Amino acid sequence: MPRKSRIDAPGALHHVIARGINREKIFRDDEDKKNFIERLGGLLKDSGIQCYAWALLDNHFHLLLRTGTVPISTLMRRLLTGYAVSHNLRHERSGHLFQNRYKSILCQEDRYLLELVRYIHLNPLRAKIASDLDQLETYPFCGHSVLMGRHENVWQDRDYILCRFGKRVSPARRRYRRFVEKGVPTGQRADLIGGGLIRSAGGWSGVKELRREKAYAKGDERILGDGDFVEKVLAHAQEALQDKYSLQAKGFDFEKVLQRVGKVLGMSREEILDAGKSRRTVCARSLLCFWAVGDLRISMTSLSARLNISVNSISKSVARGKILAKKLGYSLT
Repeated sequence: MPRKSRIDAPGALHHVIARGINREKIFRDDEDKKNFIERLGGLLKDSGIQCYAWALLDNHFHLLLRTGTVPISTLMRRLLTGYAVSHNLRHERSGHLFQNRYKSILCQEDRYLLELVRYIHLNPLRAKIASDLDQLETYPFCGHSVLMGRHENVWQDRDYILCRFGKRVSPARRRYRRFVEKGVPTGQRADLIGGGLIRSAGGWSGVKELRREKAYAKGDERILGDGDFVEKVLAHAQEALQDKYSLQAKGFDFEKVLQRVGKVLGMSREEILDAGKSRRTVCARSLLCFWAVGDLRISMTSLSARLNISVNSISKSVARGKILAKKLGYSLT
């Protein structure tokens, strides 16, 4: 059976998990872990993606991310490829480092945000890398130490989580720690590492309860949330897919987008594609990137190669183009 495409959208919350091939180590020592988080931090800063929780184990890692202007898939491709190349060079190995595709589960925030933060941050304790909560607070390769103020990471959004436990930092940290402590006895949580109806309902007992109540919820392995949330996400994804193919059916491609930008801004093809940084050129390139990525779903990587500018520049152009289109009332069709 062909695998389903990933689901993503600006502002979506994702629990990302990646494991070493054959469950082998992807981090052999602290230098490997430092290399990984340096790469992760740089990519998060460039992409506008937010990170709320993370944990590095020897043979896998967990991330809790919110999509920014760059899709999660773009960030993960650059992160995993860059790290794998540097890891293989450093350890004089060859071949794949990661097992298949990474797992990315789109999660319902109000229901799962804090549960996921706790689950992810307790991973080093479950793996016996840390012997107790005191030691977990000092483990530098997990976001728990950042929330507890023992380490600093500018790319981890500490305040977004702590504000849920109080307005002042010190009392919030104490409440957060008690919250984490209550999760220690629960151990592994299969319901938090995948989507689907069974996991979202908390197991078969939850599904049976729904059936008894005549509530038939929709499930999808890529989504962790209640039936209404799953329906909404899938409907949005289908709508985006239909828009893309509708535009393609009308003959829209990169060249058509170029023509549309030229028409609304009164510019020639050459002016739009000029490498200069005049205000008009920047505006034109921003609109071009916004419509190409947002409406035609052209990947930022392929657009980067076509325009001969970095993926980061494409991302910034998309964000500018979105603001410009809304302000001036421009649309692709």
